[in-house]
Amino acid sequence: MESNVQQQTTPKDLSGEAPGTMTTKPSLGDQPWQEWLTPVVDILAKVPEYVGQFFSEYKQPLTTLGLLLLAIISVKIIVAVLGAIDDIPLLAPLLQIVGLAYTAWFVWRYLWKASNRKELLAEFDALKNQMFGDNG
Repeated sequence: MESNVQQQTTPKDLSGEAPGTMTTKPSLGDQPWQEWLTPVVDILAKVPEYVGQFFSEYKQPLTTLGLLLLAIISVKIIVAVLGAIDDIPLLAPLLQIVGLAYTAWFVWRYLWKASNRKELLAEFDALKNQMFGDNG
């Protein structure tokens, strides 16, 4: 049978200072880079305030700029989708035929006779009044 013997070891690399004394951390004020760090920390602490003030002051132009950027991105996406649809065989000619057929129907229905043009104008005015009111 084996016997479990625990050995106690004492570390030999301990300092010989008197018991009860603690080492002190050098103060940051003594460091030469401290004079450069303090202004940077002060500026970084004020960044959220500066950003909030900037957004509250320029809310209208930033909204306009955001909408303009969104419109440009939307147009690029639409052009890419239409380009992809145009690359599908027989789909582009089919859609052109549908567009020509609808245009022919619209001309025949609303623009061929004067009475039909008056009807179209009345429908347009009704829609305008519904959207903008009677003063529009």
